[in-house]
Formats: sequence, structure tokens, C-alpha cells
Amino acid sequence: MPLFPNVEAFLLVGGKSSRMGRDKALLEINGAPLVRRAADILTPLASKITLVTSAPLPAEPTDTNRYSSFGLPVQIDRWPNAGPLGGIATALAAAQNPWCLILACDMPFITREWLIFLLGHSIQSDSEIAASHIHGEFLQQTDVIIPETERGLEPLCAIYRASCAPILAAALENGVRKVTDAVARLNQRRITENEWRVFSPDGNLFGNLNTWQDYLEAQQRIKS
Repeated sequence: MPLFPNVEAFLLVGGKSSRMGRDKALLEINGAPLVRRAADILTPLASKITLVTSAPLPAEPTDTNRYSSFGLPVQIDRWPNAGPLGGIATALAAAQNPWCLILACDMPFITREWLIFLLGHSIQSDSEIAASHIHGEFLQQTDVIIPETERGLEPLCAIYRASCAPILAAALENGVRKVTDAVARLNQRRITENEWRVFSPDGNLFGNLNTWQDYLEAQQRIKS
């Protein structure tokens, strides 16, 4: 039994990785591909782990085959040219559980302890709603629990209610492509920097890999 049976995890993989020049999801750190590292952390926590990947070009091997060695189900992005927002909307529409953890595959500094803290907010939110019903009160439902940094929100390491799928789909159909613009339509509970810094004293918890230099620096940081 996973620690959070109400949560389904979706790893966003198979993006264009234009600045990296290769598939970031398959880059190895300490001998394990980023996808495998993330999946190993998530396996005891979430009820299910699914990879969300952009649709392959006709001349390429299918992304499903590319990731088949990981033994995880693959969901093809319904909005393959819409960036991460398309992947998030695809995940929420496919979910079979009330909450969805969305996690980009290229965040090598994410820890199990941090995810337990984040996912615990889903239980807290549901408990608050249930308590308000018992007391005959109206409490607005939280749609997304999302960390914030000095750079802004971190929507690619956040938990969303699956019921928000139509809102994000509508945003995409209306031409929205920036994730934070779409998330602004949701009722948010933000996790402040003071809260998440407990799990990342160096502040690099949400650091991601966009370039080869980022990858080399991440390897060195994790080794040390």
C-alpha cells in the first residue's frame, strides 16, 4: 500500500530538450537515468506512476518504446506542441485518483522527504473540506498545492486535483501556453520558501537541467 493512495504521479518526459540536445529523461546521475531516479522515489508514495510524453514524429521510434525498459505506463500528450501545460492537462484528464502529482523528469534534487511533505497537504486539504461539511460550513476547495520561490511558482513539482482537468483544457483551447497563466485560474495553496527550505538548505530543490553544463554541475553537486 503506497503512503498516499489518493495520489497518482505523472512524470513529464520526452520534451524537445532543444538546449540539451538529447532526451533529458534518459540522462544518468550516479548510474541511474533521471526517470528511474524519480520513479524509485515515487514508488512507495503514490498509487501509480505514469510517464507523459509528447507524440513522436513519424520518422522516430515511438516514445512508448523509448521508455519501455522502465516498466511504467505511458500517456501521449494530447497537446504535443503546447509545452508543459499540455502535459499537465493530459495527465489530469487521464488520472484515476483524486490528486495528481506533476513532476518534471529533470529535477535531480527532489527528495523523498520533500515529496512526503508536499503530498501530505492533499490529505490535509481533504480533511479540511470534510470537517467544513460536518459543521455546515462552506470551504472553497483547493485545486493546486504549489511551491513558490523568489523566481515565482513551481508548477512542475506540484499536486493538482484531477477535477481541474477541464479548466486547464479550456485554457489550452483558448490559446494559453504559459503554465502559470493557466494555474492562475485555479484556487491555489502555496507552499512558501520558508516551508520548503527545510528540505533544501542550499535552495536548489527545484533546480532543473536545461543545458549540458547544468547536467555536469548537477552530477558534481550530487556526488559531493
